[in-house]
Amino acid sequence: MGSFPPRPGADPNPIKGLRASFGYAFRGLRYAWTSQRNFRIESYIAALALALSLWLGVGLLEVLFLILIVLSLELLNTALEAVVDLTSPTYHPLAKAAKDTAAAAVLISSLLSGLIGLILLGPPLLDKLER
Repeated sequence: MGSFPPRPGADPNPIKGLRASFGYAFRGLRYAWTSQRNFRIESYIAALALALSLWLGVGLLEVLFLILIVLSLELLNTALEAVVDLTSPTYHPLAKAAKDTAAAAVLISSLLSGLIGLILLGPPLLDKLER
């Protein structure tokens, strides 16, 4: 059997373990970015919303929180899909239900975040465009 690096919490050097934990997290981000089209689309929309918020001078904290919710749920959805695919390589209705429900969480957070974003950024954007 191949050798695996020690688990982050098992390393006697806490800084080395912390560095390893960050490495695993960044590998997860890279995996999501390279393999998940929706994560990339949501990231681009997040960057646009953040730029609009900065340009308009409104709702920065709120926009960052909405970005946190949507991207975090997309990452959890990606992780859940990977686990379901690993544990249920053939079709099973419960595996489909798990994947569909996780996707629904992303959908609801995206739609509601979009609505909140319109409420936050819409009026200031219209004001700026009318000038």
